[in-house]
Amino acid sequence: MNAVEEIKFKDKHILIYIDPDPQSPRDDDNLGTILYTSYRYTLGDKRVDINEIEDITKSKALWLPVYAYIHSGIVLNTTGFSCRWDSGQCGIIYTDRDKVLSWFRRKKMSAELKAQVMQILNFEVEEFSSYVSGECYGWQIFGGDGSPEDSCGGYYDFDYCKSEALAQAV
Repeated sequence: MNAVEEIKFKDKHILIYIDPDPQSPRDDDNLGTILYTSYRYTLGDKRVDINEIEDITKSKALWLPVYAYIHSGIVLNTTGFSCRWDSGQCGIIYTDRDKVLSWFRRKKMSAELKAQVMQILNFEVEEFSSYVSGECYGWQIFGGDGSPEDSCGGYYDFDYCKSEALAQAV
C-alpha cells in the first residue's frame, strides 16, 4: 500500500493511500460519453474514427473537446495544454438533449440547464483523468492498539478522501 499521508487524530492513526485497484468512473452511469480516436491508449468510453466525432459536433448534441497530454503519464482536460509536442485533441465528450431532459426530469432545455450539463461533462473528464493518471485514493483507520477499524477506497479527489477519513475517525 503506497502511503500518501499519515495522520494522528485523537487516539486513531489514519493512512491515506493510493488505491491500487480503483473502479473506472466510466463504469458508472454517466451523463456524457467520451469518444476518442487513439489506437494506442484508452482515452474514454469508445474508440471511433474522426468522422463520427465530426458528425456529433455538427448535430445538436452538447459536447466539449477532450485533450490529452501524454508524456510519461496521461492527463485529460477540456481546455487544452500548452505543449504542442505531447498534447492535442483526442476526442470529445458529448450527450444529447433527450438524455439531459430525462436525467433532470425536465420538459425543455434552459440556458441554466445547458450550463449545468457543460459543468458535469467537464467534471466527468477531470474525474476520468484522475483515474487514468493513477490519482485514486483510499483511507484506512487504525485504533490506538494498531488494529484496523475501517477503510474505504475509490476517491478521485485527495482532499475529499482525507476529509471523509477524518469524519469517519470521530
